[in-house]
Amino acid sequence: MSNNIELQEPDDELFEHYRFEVPKGQAFLRIDKYLMLMVPNATRNKLQNAANNGDIYVNEVQVKSNYKVKPLDVIRILLSHPPFENRVDPEDIPLDIVYEDDSVLLINKPPNFVVHPGHGNYTGTLVNALAFHFENLPLNSSERPGLVHRIDKDTSGLLVVAKTEAAMTHLAKQFEDKTSEREYIALVWGNVKEEEGTITGNIARHVKDRMQMAVFADPEIGKHAVTHYKVLERFGYVTLVSCKLETGRTHQIRVHMKHIGHPIFNDERYGGNLILKGTTFTKYKQFIDNCFKTLPRQALHAKTLGFVHPKTGEMMRFDTEIPKDMADCVEKWRNYSKSNASEEEE
Repeated sequence: MSNNIELQEPDDELFEHYRFEVPKGQAFLRIDKYLMLMVPNATRNKLQNAANNGDIYVNEVQVKSNYKVKPLDVIRILLSHPPFENRVDPEDIPLDIVYEDDSVLLINKPPNFVVHPGHGNYTGTLVNALAFHFENLPLNSSERPGLVHRIDKDTSGLLVVAKTEAAMTHLAKQFEDKTSEREYIALVWGNVKEEEGTITGNIARHVKDRMQMAVFADPEIGKHAVTHYKVLERFGYVTLVSCKLETGRTHQIRVHMKHIGHPIFNDERYGGNLILKGTTFTKYKQFIDNCFKTLPRQALHAKTLGFVHPKTGEMMRFDTEIPKDMADCVEKWRNYSKSNASEEEE
């Protein structure tokens, strides 16, 4: 059986991170084991994932992790981001610190603040700020200092940062075991039918738009994801909901709410920046435009975070107020709903 995934030329947009030519005397060896010897700080699991993602090429052909290298093979690791993405330059960016001790750090992240460097955002991130304010933060599995989890650029709210290796291991296990508590507040399009419910659906990259995630019925595709939601307040054309994460997948709440027909208000990536419910009146369109200007991002806030302290064993819960932009938008809808309830029909 062939070890090749697919015969194709490397994409022009991929960046070479590593290149090795296997010496003449090298015995046949699985490529994941070989690269463990060659790539600094690499683990076998990381290398197997890289191969599964099609990131490892031998003689310009993608290979699986069980490919056996032979003398004079040219091995390249090609990724979609430049090699310097994981370089972190300390930057003096102020942080809203909710709590700090010698093990953990709780930060209330404002909207429009990228968590870690990535394609198009190599400076000005939370990680750059952490590198400036704190020394020797432990690296997570993606080699990013201190980060136990992340939230999207335009999502506001609570993040926990590990300050020691022990804290990183302990907190990461809680997130993996689904014992941490994470509650988000979201304003979504439409009148959510049920007072509460659970959304279960595997999440993976959208087959056509790689910037989006999507829900897949096939259990072999994507990662298991579960979101519990509860209605907090109804405004007719939109609903304020609480979402509690059982799992933590990329864009989980955003894609799950869209999946059940309720995209998050002003979520451009998932279509929430369009008028999805309401009337055709010019006055209504102006109202929506004003809401979008008041809240120029998706209406999603990581409000509550709970976990067992990695050193003391104490259960700790932290809560934050909904930020002003989102609170102002909700208030606009509250007033609109009251004043128009008897005048308009959905």
